[in-house]
Amino acid sequence: MSDNGASAINLLSYETLVHAVAGAVGSMTAMSVFFPLDTARIRLQVDENRKSKSTAILLAEIAKEEGLLSLYRGWFPVISSLCCSNFVYFYTFNTLKKVMVGNQGRSRPGKDLLMGFISGSVNVLLTTPMWVVNTRLKLQGAKFRNEDLQQTHYRGIFDAFSQIIAREGVGTLWNGTLPSLVLVFNPAVVFMFYEAMKRRAGRGGRKITSAEIFLIGAVAKAIATTATYPLQTVQAILRFGQHKAEGKGGLLGSLRNIVYLLMDRIKRHGVLGLYKGLEAKLLQTVLTAALMFVVYEKITAATFKVMGINKKLKH
Repeated sequence: MSDNGASAINLLSYETLVHAVAGAVGSMTAMSVFFPLDTARIRLQVDENRKSKSTAILLAEIAKEEGLLSLYRGWFPVISSLCCSNFVYFYTFNTLKKVMVGNQGRSRPGKDLLMGFISGSVNVLLTTPMWVVNTRLKLQGAKFRNEDLQQTHYRGIFDAFSQIIAREGVGTLWNGTLPSLVLVFNPAVVFMFYEAMKRRAGRGGRKITSAEIFLIGAVAKAIATTATYPLQTVQAILRFGQHKAEGKGGLLGSLRNIVYLLMDRIKRHGVLGLYKGLEAKLLQTVLTAALMFVVYEKITAATFKVMGINKKLKH
């Protein structure tokens, strides 16, 4: 291999790494800002007996009953999982973009969707155990309205991993993997809409403003979240690990559990019960995604400028 070829590969890898780090930092920053909204969302998804109130009232209620810091309970494991998850996603997505589109090529919505699906699947398979642990840590110490939900007693991330493996088996760490794989549709659609709207906004070499990036990211995430929210509720319940599964395990058993949980939710609370907590989820996920994309774009642009690379986005 020539020196020029080796240099090109090294540069390509370094650029991809910059995208991955920027995506991880952007997501951690955004989630930290809007973390209480995620606390409200997961309480409404998992605790069926908690009444669905406005997000502001629910947050005030949790703070009053459990203390102000309870709104940030589980922050570190969530941020750790998010950092790893977004690093994997952005690294895979941008590597695929280099391979499938190339430096001089023009991407299309179909390619963006395919790259998003592949990136999301890799991400789910690698990081689901971290999300199972952080879901349990985030709900530890919560005052549930549903008396059937039991408190967990973990001393931290590593202790949670240890206890889950010892008491429930290694497979439990991948609870909710099937709905998570289906939910790969969510970030895939987000990236498809985000890339498409960004290409449209940047036509003719026009520079896209931070406000436009924020709006584009918000719209893309809102569309994907609303479409997939019922499965996100099932995912949260399975990760919490207190749903008593019946029947066979494996893929068929997982499908039955998903269908059962969806139908049981409808039976108990009607179709709207599938969207319990959607307000908090939309506020959290839309604002988080929008801010994340702004931070991501700023970090990549600043880094490439320091590197002396004229990194013009290909639309």
